[in-house]
Parts: sequence; structure tokens; C-alpha cells
Amino acid sequence: MNDNIKNNFSLKGFTSILIGAYFFLAGFFIETVLKSSLIEENPLTNLVSDNIETSIIVIVLLVFLFSSLTLFFTGKRNAKKLQVQLWNDQTKIALKKYMLAFVVIITSLLILINLGLIEYITPTFLILYGLLLFLVKNKGQQNLLYLASLSVFLAVICFLIPTYWASSISILGIAHVAYSVVVKE
Repeated sequence: MNDNIKNNFSLKGFTSILIGAYFFLAGFFIETVLKSSLIEENPLTNLVSDNIETSIIVIVLLVFLFSSLTLFFTGKRNAKKLQVQLWNDQTKIALKKYMLAFVVIITSLLILINLGLIEYITPTFLILYGLLLFLVKNKGQQNLLYLASLSVFLAVICFLIPTYWASSISILGIAHVAYSVVVKE
């Protein structure tokens, strides 16, 4: 059976650009929701004030959904173009790692929210996202270590400077776009 995991479900090219855009937009929307909840004259205040946590969780889930769909449809297109199977043992293992990592990330973030440790949400996410990138990389994708390292580095900065969270998410989104330009298919 052909080991096509490096062709399917990769962060190269347009896939990385889209995922970077999702991160960038999510950071912007989360920051907008949080800022709008602080301004009393803002019309979003009444709409969002009781649902800030729900709004942020929905934004995070949408980023996961859109990123997953981007990976899936790009992998499906690549598999069809190369005339290989989309699902084999390696891609199924990668999917299980991906889903497990997502469950761990969301569970960790919800626990932090329930404990009131809001300042640790972004650093925890960045560390777990870096771990996810490390876990799903394979021999052909050693360059993912750069994104994983950047994610952990940004997490350390967020631990030291908690107000740097929005910039860190934006930098991660820009790094995905830059990754797509630097790492050719």
C-alpha cells in the first residue's frame, strides 16, 4: 500500500495559507468580541455580554472545522490527482492523532475557563498546538518543527506577557502563510 500521508493532509501550499488566515481571523474576531464587551455604547455589548465564552468557543470550533475541512478537501484532491488512496493505515493514524489532540486542546481550554485562569488559555493552546504539529509530522514533513517551535516560543512569550495573546495568534497565522511560501510542494 502506498504511504501517501506526505501527499494527503499536509500543510503545504494553499492549505497552509487558508489555515493561517483562519487563525488570523479568529484572533481578530476574539479580540473584537472581548473589546466590544468592554464598551457600553457598542451595539454588540447587549448581544455578546452574556455569551462571551460561548462566542469564543464557537470561533475556536469554527477554526477547527474549517481547518479540518481544508485539510480533508486538499488531501482528497491530491489523492485523486496522484491516483492514490485517500485513506490508508498511515492517514488513519494521523487522523486519530489529530482528533485526540483536538479533544485534549478543547478540554484543556474549557478547564482553564472554568477555573478562571483566562490568562493561560492562549499559552496553553499554543503549546498544545505545537505538540499537535510535532505529533502529526512525519519523515517527509520535518519543516513542521519550525511551526511547532514558533508556537511554543509564542506560548512562552504569552506566559511572560499575557496581553500579547492576540499578537501571538496573528503571528502564528502569518507564520502559516510564510510556511506555505517557503516550503514548496
